[in-house]
Amino acid sequence: MKITVLTENTSRCGLPVEHGLSLYIEANGRKILFDTGQSGLFADNAERLSVDLSAVELAVLSHGHYDHGGGLGRFLEINKKAPVYMSRYAFEKHYNGERYIGLDESLDRSRFIFTDGVTKIADGLTLYSCSDMEKIIDLGAFGLNMLEGERLVPDDFRHEHYLLIEENGKRVLISGCSHKGIVNIMNRFKPDVLIGGFHFSKIEPGEKLKALAETLGKFDTVYYTCHCTGERQFEFMKQYMNRLNYISTGEAVEIIEN
Repeated sequence: MKITVLTENTSRCGLPVEHGLSLYIEANGRKILFDTGQSGLFADNAERLSVDLSAVELAVLSHGHYDHGGGLGRFLEINKKAPVYMSRYAFEKHYNGERYIGLDESLDRSRFIFTDGVTKIADGLTLYSCSDMEKIIDLGAFGLNMLEGERLVPDDFRHEHYLLIEENGKRVLISGCSHKGIVNIMNRFKPDVLIGGFHFSKIEPGEKLKALAETLGKFDTVYYTCHCTGERQFEFMKQYMNRLNYISTGEAVEIIEN
């Protein structure tokens, strides 16, 4: 299994970056695109990295925010066949405060597959919405809202789901932003490897973040985090977690059998 970062907030190899996330995944004999960043940059970087997006067999949108689905139109232009799996709530209206951060409603939806609950895509590839997940720790919505009727209310992130990949005895969970709470997600899945953002960038380094890091460190999991975790937060958490890594634009992670 190999995961290549097409775009993320940072780069250590000189590739251009943006606030967003896009991963190219090769697993179980399939080529998968997970999220598309906020623009077409993921596609430009894919070309620079010799990743053929036209050969992608399926795509997954982790949730309905622009920095993960803003490049969907570009992907549909490049790739003429791959279905795109997303939550049935992905096109609901989402906001940061009062600023719209949802998806482009003009997108052609003919290749979108809308999911809820548990969706088995193929052997070893399953999507989970975790709508009934126990909230061990609730950090709140961090100012992210959704439209309910005619008023804005705190987002409940029902539009977010997670991709579990099972291959060669490994359970690898891919999460875009972990809005439903990374601790809650970890308690639900207990994967061997977790790749994705923790949504900690608005938590100042200190006792609260230390407690979260220590809790995550108790799981027998290797973490590759990015995007909304925050660089300062990552460096702080490294003091309390032995298996925490940061992946940047252009970098790849290979998961091998023990």
